[in-house]
Amino acid sequence: MKIYKGWGQEPAAASPYPVAVLRTPLCRTRPRRAAGRGLRPDRLPAASRDGSTGRLQRAARLESAGASDGEGGDTDVTQQETAPVPALSKETQQPKECFLIQPRETREDATKTRKKRKKKITDVLAKSEPKPGTPEDLQKLMQDYYSSRRAVIELEELNLPDTCFLKANDLTHSLSSYLKEICPKWVKLRKNHGEKKSVVMLIICSSAIRALELIRSMTAFRGDSKVMKLFAKHIKVQEQVKMLEKRVVHLGVGTPGRIKELIKQGGLNLNPLKFLVFDWNWRDQKLRRMMDIPEIRKEVFELVEMGVLSLCKSGSLKLGLF
Repeated sequence: MKIYKGWGQEPAAASPYPVAVLRTPLCRTRPRRAAGRGLRPDRLPAASRDGSTGRLQRAARLESAGASDGEGGDTDVTQQETAPVPALSKETQQPKECFLIQPRETREDATKTRKKRKKKITDVLAKSEPKPGTPEDLQKLMQDYYSSRRAVIELEELNLPDTCFLKANDLTHSLSSYLKEICPKWVKLRKNHGEKKSVVMLIICSSAIRALELIRSMTAFRGDSKVMKLFAKHIKVQEQVKMLEKRVVHLGVGTPGRIKELIKQGGLNLNPLKFLVFDWNWRDQKLRRMMDIPEIRKEVFELVEMGVLSLCKSGSLKLGLF
């Protein structure tokens, strides 16, 4: 008698029903638990009855032959349980991952979200063409500076007379040529000046480095005149006061802060002063003029109040814009 074995399973106890082994493909899903008994032919699916008729008939004949040999014989027929028929179940639907795709930022959106950059004086001056300074520019700056600090009547007193202004530089002159134009009688004025602690001409600039440049560029104009550096770099106020007391100086070049300090300490007298020139049109590395710097502008206006304004109104002092 033949023994039909399943796929790797041990033979089970004998069953009165024919044994049929259904070989079905294994699934990845978990199979259902077996019923624990064999399948009768009448309970098999139609496809199994039609496809395995020969095997069922042979199994029936063998079982009937064993029964006819005798009851209670030593029949060692072992039958194996039918292989479990795994039922095809629908695959469990797993949750799908959802990715939110953010829309790409366009150039228009990027420009809207960016903070607006504050305009600086450098940006404005870089795009604008250089224009020569005029007396009206100085008058307007003074009005804007004192408008929030003085009353209306006091503002009228701060106006500079138009007669005190010399011809402004039209950006075609060098310093020597401009000084020769506004002061053609310089040699005579230099010889007649003999007072100490004073100068005949005073040139105001924004820094010590610029003052040195101006002194080198005015060689053709100054001649034998005594020139003094009036700035705070590496020079103490007391040293400059002593130098002004010892010798006669015709021409001074410096910054408004140090000149104002010398006037306060009595080292510089403005009464003999005849010409006051502002280094108006020169620009530094940041394209700033002297009056564009708030600290310099404040010191210039304080210097004007300390004696320059009264001398201009009296007619003894002339102003130039280089």
